Amino acid sequence: MMDKKNVIVIVGPTASGKTAVSIELAREFNGEIISADSRQFYIGMDIGTAKPTNVEISRVPHHLINVARPEDVWSLARFQETAMACIREILARGKVPFIVGGTGQYIWGLIDGWTVPSEPVDAHLRQVLETWSRELGPQGLHRVLSRLDPKAGKFVQIENVRRTIRALEVIFSSGKRFSEQRMKQPPAGLHFDILGIQWDRPALYQRVDTRIEIMMNTGLIEEVRYLLDSGIDPDTSALSAIGYREITGYLQKKYSLDEAVMLIKRNTRQYIRRQANWFKPDDPRITWFTAGDDLAVRMADHIRKII
Repeated sequence: MMDKKNVIVIVGPTASGKTAVSIELAREFNGEIISADSRQFYIGMDIGTAKPTNVEISRVPHHLINVARPEDVWSLARFQETAMACIREILARGKVPFIVGGTGQYIWGLIDGWTVPSEPVDAHLRQVLETWSRELGPQGLHRVLSRLDPKAGKFVQIENVRRTIRALEVIFSSGKRFSEQRMKQPPAGLHFDILGIQWDRPALYQRVDTRIEIMMNTGLIEEVRYLLDSGIDPDTSALSAIGYREITGYLQKKYSLDEAVMLIKRNTRQYIRRQANWFKPDDPRITWFTAGDDLAVRMADHIRKII
């Protein structure tokens, strides 16, 4: 029986096959899966987030999927608190927690126990920054952060507009870099074993293109239209996710459908490059596995060695 203090973490870039392999491993090792994909939290955002299907979820218990409305705010602190509660509950049932996702900020924030700066919210400053975000867009606002605090620019995701706003708010309020105020307090009594999936970059890009075409053919436009028709603000953080913001732009007649698809593919490639900054090939904390038909077998062999 695996040590009840062990937590298995499966990381890798978008479209690397994390969902499929994690389900196979969780079934083999009596596990339950906790999603660390910041967009899979949201109800109604299924196709564009490549959320596990109902069939896949029926094979292994999943947590932190469909737990919030798109207009809800999910911060790093909220994820840490909720994910840790899930880990404790899974361990208490004598099962193995599997943390699975590609959101580096959430993965390392959980493992290293990042504590967020306690600078109070300044309502007027927050309003100014939110106005900036609408005028500059997610990338423009993020460029401001990167100029003021290059380190924060590397770990705050462009798509996470609320996190970017908060980082700028802390900088302007305190006069100190956001990155300098991030402290660490790793969770006590847990051992995180991190397994990464590696792909040759051209092959991964081909997988991404295929996935995007499948999303388009299975209703991504209709999914985004439904969210907008239901009253979700197109500027909300959830709809800034890749796929959703480009299709929103198409529906708002900012560009053609072909242009939207091209932007989704381009922006996904850029996101994969940013993910590589979170999960580095030479990071000694990560045991890397080259993708292939026997991926689950090789990962399972590794997991047995820590039993």
